[in-house]
Amino acid sequence: MGEEEIMKKCLFVLMICYLAVQPCLPVAEKVEPKGTPMNPMTFAVLNISWHGQSAIEVHDKLTIFIDPYELKKTAKADLILITHPHPECLSPADIKKIQTPDTVIVSPDDKECRKKLSGDVRYLKPGQTITVKDVVIEAVPAYNRGFKFFHNKSFNWVGYILTVEGVRIYDAGDTDRIPEMKQTKADIAFFPISGIFSMGPKEAAKAALDINPKVVIPVLYGRTSGSASNAEEFKKLLENKLNVLIKEEE
Repeated sequence: MGEEEIMKKCLFVLMICYLAVQPCLPVAEKVEPKGTPMNPMTFAVLNISWHGQSAIEVHDKLTIFIDPYELKKTAKADLILITHPHPECLSPADIKKIQTPDTVIVSPDDKECRKKLSGDVRYLKPGQTITVKDVVIEAVPAYNRGFKFFHNKSFNWVGYILTVEGVRIYDAGDTDRIPEMKQTKADIAFFPISGIFSMGPKEAAKAALDINPKVVIPVLYGRTSGSASNAEEFKKLLENKLNVLIKEEE
C-alpha cells in the first residue's frame, strides 16, 4: 500500500471519529459585550417611576430617589438625591420613609440642607462629582434667570447627572433654561415645566433641544403649580424632534 493511500485512509478515520464525537462537544455561548448600556427608552419605561411633583425613582440594581415628596409607594433607598431645600424637594418626613442606615444622601452644600438632613450625607457644589455605590453623580448648576428670585444662582443649588448602568440621566432640578445646559450630555433628561418657579413648557422645550437627549420626561406639574396640559403642550412642541415620555404618577 502506497504512502499516499495510507494518508487518505488515516484522514478518513479521523473524519469518522470527529463526526462521531462532534454532537457531544460543548457549544460556545454567545457572549454579550460588557458595559453596553440599555436602550435609553427601554430603561426609561422599565426603570423609572414618577411620584408626582419633582419626585423621581430610578430602580435598577440600586433604588435611587430624587427629591422624594408625598410618596404613596415607597421602597428602601440606596441613594437619595436632594436638589435644594424647598419643602417640596427636601421633605424629612418622606426621607424617613425610605432611609436606612445604609442609605447615602447627596445634597447641595447648603445651610438649610445641613440642618434638615442626617445620616450618611455627602454635600456637593455645582461642578463637583462623586461616585457612590458605583453610580457616578455629577452636581450641575440649577437656577433662575431674570427677575425670578426663587432659585438664585448664588445659592449653589443643583441638578444632577447620574450614570447608571452606562445610561446618563439628567435631572435639571428647579431651574430656568441656563447656558450650562448646552454643555450637558445625557441619554434621559427630566425637565420642570410648571412655568412659575421654573421653566414653562416653551422654555423647557428649548432647553431639551439644547441637550438633545434620547428620551425627555417632564416633571414638576400637577400639584403646587402647572397641570397635565403643560405636559401635553411640552410634548407637542417637541413632536418629531425628541422622544417625550409622559409618566403616569405612581
